[in-house]
Amino acid sequence: MRILFWGTPDFAVPPLRALLGEGHDVVGVVTQPDKPRGRSRTQLDPSPVKLVALEEGIPVLQPFKPRGDEFLQQMRELAPDISVVVAYGHILPETVIDLPPHGTLNIHASLLPALRGAAPIQASLLQGMPETGVTIMQMVPALDAGAMLHVLRTPIGPDTTYGELHDQLAEMGALAIVQALTLLEAGASRAVPQDDACSTYAPKIERHMARLDFAQPAEIVSRVSRAFDPRPGSFAARQGVDVKCFGARVLGDGSDGALDEPTRSSPPGTVRSADDNGLLVRCGVGAVCFTDVQPSGKPRMTAAAWARGRGVQPGDQFETGSTLTAT
Repeated sequence: MRILFWGTPDFAVPPLRALLGEGHDVVGVVTQPDKPRGRSRTQLDPSPVKLVALEEGIPVLQPFKPRGDEFLQQMRELAPDISVVVAYGHILPETVIDLPPHGTLNIHASLLPALRGAAPIQASLLQGMPETGVTIMQMVPALDAGAMLHVLRTPIGPDTTYGELHDQLAEMGALAIVQALTLLEAGASRAVPQDDACSTYAPKIERHMARLDFAQPAEIVSRVSRAFDPRPGSFAARQGVDVKCFGARVLGDGSDGALDEPTRSSPPGTVRSADDNGLLVRCGVGAVCFTDVQPSGKPRMTAAAWARGRGVQPGDQFETGSTLTAT
């Protein structure tokens, strides 16, 4: 089949390369316009998907919005049999979705109907889900609500970060779309409607979502840290300066003997140590140890390097929920 591929970020690159590697006829790529960079905003950076398309000699379309007679005519001239969408970045109108004879498929990074929306990978970590996966669905005008054609699952480990899960699901999405198209071409594909009553929503990431509140249990603090590791990075304030924290690991629950008495009795947000073992911070229940930090305006560094530079010392205090409320 002739495939029109839609995608923008690096998450969409493995599926595009997989389709090409399997010999599918990718007749065009639709991606977002190049982004201006620098203070002058004169240098334009192409998307990761566009770079692959140029490398492979595939025609590229970059509409500011994927609609209108001119854009529809460009689609018709490419004569796709089907569209495949992966993290394109715009909602597609029904005229665009239905233009290819076989419609439009989407790769979504969750086990639908759970976590419809913009940030399902982060949401799966924030919610402490034991597993996630990718779903190949038929696109409809409603948000991530189309019938499901193929699903792949994977467990989420206790120390899994967003970066690790992002890369794993991108590769799974590549495998899943190849398998889904094989089933479709063989006439063996079966569309399963989603149960809307079981749907949940993964909203767009806002800065406040990455703030660490050490008044919360260590497990919650760890989830927030891992959900934004390595980007954009979870953060907490110390002496009015934001510090990003990476490599979170839960240490005890405060009652299992894993923490010494001073750590169990100190107030939440207290730094107990910062050395080669990491940055140990008391939480509302238990403690979290971070391997790396990034103080505002400085590069990422180990907790030991931060301590050697006297950036932090045992007994120092991070802001907690009560402090944030008061200010």
